[in-house]
Amino acid sequence: MSRRVPFTGSEKESLHASLDRHRDVVLWKLEGLDEEQARRPMTPSGTSLLGLVKHLAAVEYGWFCETFGRDTELLPFDEDDEDADLRPGPHETTEDIVAFYRRARTAADRVIEDNDLDELGRAWFGDEVSLRWVLIHMIEETARHAGHMDIVRELIDGATGDHPRDD
Repeated sequence: MSRRVPFTGSEKESLHASLDRHRDVVLWKLEGLDEEQARRPMTPSGTSLLGLVKHLAAVEYGWFCETFGRDTELLPFDEDDEDADLRPGPHETTEDIVAFYRRARTAADRVIEDNDLDELGRAWFGDEVSLRWVLIHMIEETARHAGHMDIVRELIDGATGDHPRDD
């Protein structure tokens, strides 16, 4: 990965850097793929690289912005379809979803920068959560899905790992 968690950084700086490392992997997993490859379902449940990026954008907006009272874009959640945020729509391109992810990431970064780790927000299920907890949760969420993306990418073209390799 191109970023490192600082060896002597503050808690907030270290948590944010850890999240950024995994966010970078998410974007790297799409590099060099065409539209069909990026949206191709690669598991029986329909998991695709583009669907995972769409999901991560939605949860970044949800956990950081909605939890801490910030505006978000219209999010792809649907009470009648719990996996709607995991599927790219027929009109959504890789460029569209990557831009959505970048906007979510920028909005989330503003929340991280503007608040202390002990700042409390209200989660979608009603409980209070700290920014520290949200950062830890999103590191876990992003790392887990980056791992899924590693497997899906390997199934598409054999590429593995968390950073480009020099041949």
